[in-house]
Amino acid sequence: MDKREALEFLKRLADGIATMFGPNCETLIHDMCVPGHPIVYISNGHVTSRKIGSTEDVYGGLTEDISNILDKDFINHLVIRKNGQRIKSSTFHMKGQDYHYAFGINFDFTYMYEFQKKQTKLMNVSTDLHDAINKDDDNRLSIIFKKCMDEIGKTIDKMNRSDRLRLISMLKEQNAFSFRKAVQYVSKQLNLSRNTIYSYIKELE
Repeated sequence: MDKREALEFLKRLADGIATMFGPNCETLIHDMCVPGHPIVYISNGHVTSRKIGSTEDVYGGLTEDISNILDKDFINHLVIRKNGQRIKSSTFHMKGQDYHYAFGINFDFTYMYEFQKKQTKLMNVSTDLHDAINKDDDNRLSIIFKKCMDEIGKTIDKMNRSDRLRLISMLKEQNAFSFRKAVQYVSKQLNLSRNTIYSYIKELE
């Protein structure tokens, strides 16, 4: 492939990639044989505000001596420009007997990055609703239980069967057993089996 054929191929490739990935995708060709490595072809140059003949690099500054990396490809690297623009950048080298081109692809994903940050904030939650409801139920149940115990006027170890039945009756009146795991909670507080609590509830019905 001679110099003209190589350049024409890279131009077609540049236009094809720019069309495929849309207006946020800049493609360009640098002539690496010319001092300053000017751009000889560019599609979607608005991405970095460069034109044919420009010697600015993707960062927006003047290209420095990069002779030590002229044969090295750089694939999918992050570029953050001075204006905050975030770009995915790749560079591929193509060399022949009398030519050396660098083919660049620069995809501006700034809007995606900003959207992702907003999306993360939008999706942020304090806790799982199911856990919050259960926690709220536990708090309300403990308040009801304490209130009923205060009315009994005895510590749990001093309560007899009659006292326990009265407590269960008071809890039923307060709809305590409508809460999730209420029987489990009461049985634990009274140090009784859940079957015993169920039998008390049945006895009161």
